[in-house]
Amino acid sequence: MQITIDQDLSLRTITLEDAETVFALTDASREYLKEWLPWLDYTKDVVDTRTYIESCINGHEANSSLSLVILFKNEIVGIAGFNSINANNKIGTIGYWLSAGAQGHGIMTKTVKALLQYAFETLQLHKVEIRAAEGNHKSRAIPERLGLVNEGTIRASEWLYDHYVDHVVYGMLASEYQQQK
Repeated sequence: MQITIDQDLSLRTITLEDAETVFALTDASREYLKEWLPWLDYTKDVVDTRTYIESCINGHEANSSLSLVILFKNEIVGIAGFNSINANNKIGTIGYWLSAGAQGHGIMTKTVKALLQYAFETLQLHKVEIRAAEGNHKSRAIPERLGLVNEGTIRASEWLYDHYVDHVVYGMLASEYQQQK
């Protein structure tokens, strides 16, 4: 699957062939990403990334998740997609990360906007959520910029290496998406 956003930016389903590139990107951005992502200590070599990609493929085949590589000028710069898709309730949860060097180009805002469109127009979801650590202002700016509603804070939602962080939950309903169009 491929989603073209503009001439420089697109998304495509992650494949096992991406393992070395995704691992190298993760490794190069390790310290930057570690501030807000809890899985860096479990990604020590390309085998760990390959295992992650296999789980992504399984989730896609089960229609329970969708992981996409973000391509900027034909280079992988991050991962985005639906960490979970609850078919019964028609709710998808978007997750994303971008390498340190790809910041500042509007990549993630455009990516999440495209994911919202895919969620509501293709997957026919009723609701999309994005959760971000309360202190992760860059990540929180994206759903705020795109008009998702701040639905509240989940206390001690995630263990981040040596402490818990609260998550702010943002949501958009299909009807709200239609009003924004």
